[in-house]
Amino acid sequence: MRNKDRVLTIDEVRGRFERWRQKRQGRSAIPDELWSAAAELASRDGINRTAAALHLDGGKLKRRMGAKAASGKPAASFVELLAPRAVSVPECTMELEGRRGTIRIQWKGASTAELAGLSRQLWEAAS
Repeated sequence: MRNKDRVLTIDEVRGRFERWRQKRQGRSAIPDELWSAAAELASRDGINRTAAALHLDGGKLKRRMGAKAASGKPAASFVELLAPRAVSVPECTMELEGRRGTIRIQWKGASTAELAGLSRQLWEAAS
């Protein structure tokens, strides 16, 4: 058996799979020992990369990794927390000049539809 402190290499595990594939009878299932080695690599190098290198179904490898994590060994996890982006409040300033003077309207937090409606009403009132 291998030493638990030793890090597996992709070439080593690929060799194990190749030897097993040459010896297997018919469509026998992949032994748990090989799945464990593949899961160990995938946890370090990524599921897709490992599955491609070992000619495995990535979905099955992922499920095996999940089953191993659920069996009591805590799974390593990473959660990225993203702060919400500061959303600027839209601001609009309109100046209207007419026969009786100038009016300046400063509006914050207005949507495009609201500004279009106001503009239409002002234009119709002025016409």
